[in-house]
Amino acid sequence: MVSGIVSGRLALVTGAGSGIGRAACQVLSREGATVIAADKDYEAAVETIKKHIALASGSNSVGDHSAIELDVSSSKSVSELLSKLQRQYKAPPTIIINSAGITKDNWMLKLSEDDFDSVQDVNLKGTFLIMQTFAKALTEASLSGSIVNISSIVAKYGNVGQTNYTASKTGVIGMTKSAAKELGKFNIRVNAILPGFIDTPMVGTIPDKVKENFLKMIPLGRLGDPIEIAEVITFLSSDKSSFVTGATIDVTGGF
Repeated sequence: MVSGIVSGRLALVTGAGSGIGRAACQVLSREGATVIAADKDYEAAVETIKKHIALASGSNSVGDHSAIELDVSSSKSVSELLSKLQRQYKAPPTIIINSAGITKDNWMLKLSEDDFDSVQDVNLKGTFLIMQTFAKALTEASLSGSIVNISSIVAKYGNVGQTNYTASKTGVIGMTKSAAKELGKFNIRVNAILPGFIDTPMVGTIPDKVKENFLKMIPLGRLGDPIEIAEVITFLSSDKSSFVTGATIDVTGGF
């Protein structure tokens, strides 16, 4: 039996195939949770479970970790996921991490409607669908829970070439605050993390010159590690943050 701050809990992590989502799976499992790694790229989710999870499959009290293919922008895909998990684990996850996200950057004057819509569909609507579906399942099962949504520091400050992404991540903050007010009576907490510039595949696409300019604006002088976000995710998932809801937490190195 593994002890940890989320020991014995079932955790769903979207966008688990890389970056912050993969790191969240690592730290949550290290702290005793059974992890469901969900990603549109099923092979990447499998890799997270097989190569990156801190604990061997089946070493937690709830059951084996699992990898599942998921399109967060599809209500059908999300509802099928819930049905699968109910069958497999006999209860909904009590930790829900909304980490799935995409970018399709361009100058606003050149941004296509399709690229605007697809970013909203994944980042904003996807977060909504997961929250709605799984919060409903928790209320029906009379279970308390914690939902952690991944926004971005650009939601506060904006960013050149990211009008679509910024809009989606600002929307996540507003949704988080509203959902926290609605779900508090069910003892379901909802919080958002605003990562700064983190060493993920998404940030890896930024040109080196632009990256250098950003580093000058970070007092700690470096990119963040995905694990550093995952530690905050795990804190918000645990009883150590039992009176924290509706909060937005910057994890930016001081940016």
